Amino acid sequence: MSPARKLLLEPDGPEQENVSAATQKMRMLRSLVCGNKYEKAARMQGATLIAGVDEVGRGSLFGCVVAAAVILPENTRIRGLRDSKQLLREERERLAKIIEQKAIAIAIEEVDVETIDRINIYQASRLAMTGAVAKLAPQPDHLLVDALRLDLPCAQTSVIYGDSLSISIAAASVVAKLYRDQRMREFHEIYPQYGLASHKGYSTPEHLAALEKYGPTPLHRKSFRPVAQTSLPWKMQMDETQPGFNSCNLQA
Repeated sequence: MSPARKLLLEPDGPEQENVSAATQKMRMLRSLVCGNKYEKAARMQGATLIAGVDEVGRGSLFGCVVAAAVILPENTRIRGLRDSKQLLREERERLAKIIEQKAIAIAIEEVDVETIDRINIYQASRLAMTGAVAKLAPQPDHLLVDALRLDLPCAQTSVIYGDSLSISIAAASVVAKLYRDQRMREFHEIYPQYGLASHKGYSTPEHLAALEKYGPTPLHRKSFRPVAQTSLPWKMQMDETQPGFNSCNLQA
């Protein structure tokens, strides 16, 4: 077990009083119970096909934002399911297989870097989530959305910390993150200097140092301040015809 994961699992004590805000938030999220409360409430209103919707990659400096929508059968139980960010890769992969086996429908949508830079990441995230819902078959009659409302006629409930409280949203979180992480590992093969396989495009010291040394790639989000403030132009000469080079908008 890694030291970071051990810290999250250890109970609070006097020696833990001065922990960072991020650690405090993670502990709070881990205390939340992921269950069927919101799904049951939707069914009490007459819903029968309830989709959980979530996105990943919103804070990344690189690549697409990805959303997933998942419809689970009534009274589904998946032991250990919670917000994908709180899970190890092995746990996400195990849970994703269970979700695929149990789900009535799963859909994934990604929005590329050009669109993110044009309309902003908030609107791009909403676009990805709307696109994921549109791909579902059958179509849902109620949406559980992590902290957002979508421009769709379907009834919906916005749930703060939804990926830690709703089994349907948590399932969408796991599916979306597993998909996007794999995409980042693929792009690591094209841009190995940036360490994408480890940090998945987020603003880590390793990533920022690589940006300063090599400049941004065509798939970095130019509208994000750490990328926009990079002092060097992109140094690598990439053949855009080679396999794998695109604007991160492959269809799921």
